[in-house]
Formats: sequence, C-alpha cells, structure tokens
Amino acid sequence: MKVVLDTNVLVSGFLNPYGPPGSIVGFAASGNLALCYDARILAEYREVLLRPRFELDAQAVDDFLAQVESEGEPVTAAPLPQHLPDRSDEPFLEAALGGRAECLVTGNRDHFPARLCLGMRVLSPAELVDAFRKRP
Repeated sequence: MKVVLDTNVLVSGFLNPYGPPGSIVGFAASGNLALCYDARILAEYREVLLRPRFELDAQAVDDFLAQVESEGEPVTAAPLPQHLPDRSDEPFLEAALGGRAECLVTGNRDHFPARLCLGMRVLSPAELVDAFRKRP
C-alpha cells in the first residue's frame, strides 16, 4: 500500500507506539507500507522528529528515515493548481498525487479540504489502520 504520511502522524507514532499512528510507524518500519516522499518531506520529517522537545532517539529516527529512503518511493511532485489553507501542507498532497499514492494520512484533515485535493483520499491514522488490516 503506497501512502504519504503527514509529519504529525510520524511524530505521534514515535511518541506513542500503541495508538494508530504508532501502528502506522510499525507498518512502515517493517516494510509493509510504502511511503511516497520527496526531498522536502524527508527534510521536514528529520527536522521535526529531531526537535529537542520530543526527546526522540536520533539513531532510531535516522534508521527509520534510511528505511523510508531505501524502501519507500521517491516521487517528483508538480505544484498544486490551488493553494491549501496551510501552504506548508502542500508538499504532502503534491507527493501523494505525483506518486499516485492510495491516500494521504494526516491528523489534520481540515488542512486538506476535499475540493482542493484533486481526488486524493485523505484519511485519519485510525482509518488507515482499519483499511490496512482489511487488505487481503
């Protein structure tokens, strides 16, 4: 299953491995979920996950991101025809569209109004976990 993860999903998953975001990080780490990404997304993942306030293990973050790069899908993303309410979210939708991901997963669905998402499904972490578990 190819998806794009908003950074908030990764942060939540690293901070609490027992909820849906934690399951998603586990699916990605085990290679059962292919993450579409571009250089902007990887840079944001790294910058946010390594913020001192989260106190995450830098080696664990580096290992996870190395796996994303080796087993994920790098994409070339075209600019959106219209801006999202929060322009910092645009790389995620652009990568999802460019990589033909099955969905974009975020904890902030209101940042991705359906009318601006060009048909891309936007799921909550719980919805992705449910869809992932129902797959054959």
